[in-house]
Amino acid sequence: MQQKVAFLGLGVMGFPIARHLAKAGHAVTVYNRTRSKAEAWVAAQGGQLADTPAAAAQQAEVIFSCVGNDDDLRQVTLGTDGAFQGMRPGSLYVDHTTTSALVARELSQAAQERGLAFIDAPVSGGQVGAEQGILTVMVGGAAADVARATPLIRHYARAVTHLGPAGSGQLTKMVNQICGAGVIQGLAEGLHFAQCAGLDPSLVLDTLSKGAAQSWQMEHRGPTMIAGRFDFGFAVDWMRKDMAIALDESRRNGAQLAMTALIDQFFAEVQALGGGRLDTSSLLLRLKNQAPHR
Repeated sequence: MQQKVAFLGLGVMGFPIARHLAKAGHAVTVYNRTRSKAEAWVAAQGGQLADTPAAAAQQAEVIFSCVGNDDDLRQVTLGTDGAFQGMRPGSLYVDHTTTSALVARELSQAAQERGLAFIDAPVSGGQVGAEQGILTVMVGGAAADVARATPLIRHYARAVTHLGPAGSGQLTKMVNQICGAGVIQGLAEGLHFAQCAGLDPSLVLDTLSKGAAQSWQMEHRGPTMIAGRFDFGFAVDWMRKDMAIALDESRRNGAQLAMTALIDQFFAEVQALGGGRLDTSSLLLRLKNQAPHR
């Protein structure tokens, strides 16, 4: 069933996600803080451009967003011209931003008070996953609202899982980032060790990819790490934002994240080397910077 939808935030993830919705035949209205990006999207995909989140939401049945952080999300929802000001009673807000669980619960409550629905639905799979429509989506919210959103989300996702009440999607995304950070650090150290030991790193990767050490990071980032290519993928700056959210949550729930805290500091060192916008696999650069000169 074709629907009227709105999409707020046309960054590296939002731009292709909104495109998938348009290609599926839905009428898409877009808003972006930098207007030129919204103009470029409309020029390429059609649809409508709105001047404010509220205006984008006025005629939409379902409103999607993918913005930067908690403050950005509050601004596009609760701000003077925020989407909640324009949404009609009964409409649904689906947020794909990676945020704290606190703001997800806050917005869920604010939506209920206005006769609206809200679900937190952070994604995993990166820009490539968004472009190819194969994201993994972790969802928190009421079961009926998740069921309503799922057919739309499946236009750009290969997996949509309801994890529990509001905030559960964000908590699961924190687990994702904790695990991902550990894997990429292990891969960086392994490749660094192989190079220091005089092994052929490509041959090592080919061998290990057939055993228990195999991972998505090894398959997709191992070869580019060996080639010294880090100018793509999920940026260190964004990973540090996500890790700060997870570490903050751990202080509330009592989880012990010693490894996560250590790797967060490793990412800080990459930032200090000027690598904040590089892919997270640039952890290897930090090790090379510390390696003895030969």
